[in-house]
Amino acid sequence: MSLVEEFRALHHGRAPGDPLVLPGPWDAASARVFVDAGFPALATPSAGVAASLGYADGEVPPDEMFAAVARIVRAVGGAVPVSADIEDGYGLTPRELVDRLLETGAVGCNLEDSASSGGALRDPREQADRLAEVRSVAGRGLFINARVDTFIRGVADAGRAAVERARLYVEAGADCVYPIGAPPEALPALRAGIEGPINVGAKPGSGPSLRELGSLGATRITFGPGLQIRSTEALREIASRLG
Repeated sequence: MSLVEEFRALHHGRAPGDPLVLPGPWDAASARVFVDAGFPALATPSAGVAASLGYADGEVPPDEMFAAVARIVRAVGGAVPVSADIEDGYGLTPRELVDRLLETGAVGCNLEDSASSGGALRDPREQADRLAEVRSVAGRGLFINARVDTFIRGVADAGRAAVERARLYVEAGADCVYPIGAPPEALPALRAGIEGPINVGAKPGSGPSLRELGSLGATRITFGPGLQIRSTEALREIASRLG
């Protein structure tokens, strides 16, 4: 089985309380730590990678982001699949986007439905058309996690809007949808209204347990830059004791 099919299979047939947990490496060293800990796949966070490169989230030049993803993939040596957060696609054409992703060795990606510059939500049908183009170019060779930004953009009735967008994105070929910022209490309605896997964001050490999030409707769980932030806090504490 190829890495992309292995990654796709990890999202299906899961028990409600057994979500796929994908830690987010921000560099080669953290990727090796997560693989050594036994996680079956990894998903890079754009904000965590940005911090490791000395940029604010959303300000990493695409060449540097793809290079960072390639280093992470190389560091794990094909031991596990790696998915990459590529924000809103950096204005690349679907062909350019797919080619550059596959060159890194990543087998999946996050694509946001709001623009990095300004944060405005894209028209859902236009975003669905773009996702369909990416799917057409990539075929089965790329796992597409379509991020839905209605909750973080303050859309009225964000849950209903998220379901409507998610349905369009799944029809366009998305393998999974990610209603980022959805509160735990919204998950049952999202699960009822969305066909296929749902990605839910969690904060390390706070909120419902990972098992509880799975029972509420999460198929897979990611942490955004949360693990990188916790690592930085730990390093800051260590540094404070060196003087």
